[in-house]
Amino acid sequence: MKTFMARPQDVVRKWYIVDATDEVLGRLATRIADTLRGKKKVTFTPHVDTGDFVIVINAEKIRLTGKKSDKKVYQSHSLYPGGFKEVEFMHMLTTQPEKVIKVAVRGMLPKTKLGDQVFKKLRVYKGEKHPHTSVVLEPLKANFKGGK
Repeated sequence: MKTFMARPQDVVRKWYIVDATDEVLGRLATRIADTLRGKKKVTFTPHVDTGDFVIVINAEKIRLTGKKSDKKVYQSHSLYPGGFKEVEFMHMLTTQPEKVIKVAVRGMLPKTKLGDQVFKKLRVYKGEKHPHTSVVLEPLKANFKGGK
């Protein structure tokens, strides 16, 4: 018996669409990261990009639970003296809602070349409109157990 290893040229990719309206950021990011990586597929291979494309619409309508929306802060440093920056969640949500989802999903992917390749299959848009009208889109269903 041999272990199955997917080859990059044999991977069949689908396109999924997610409406982020009233979705919890962390739970949505987990579903997106698993789909981008291909974790729910039978052909999943850790060292091959077997995932699908994901389009997220209505990024500005995402939510956080509890008081996190008041307390969450995004931090970055440019590696130059005085290059430390902090941006509050609510400010980021009003100015760059796409970045909120992208940062959450990127943090759940591998920090390697494979992670960079997988992350390029994510498209996030503010509002209902997106330019991917020629592709057949399937809704991404909640694929986690439990919940209410």
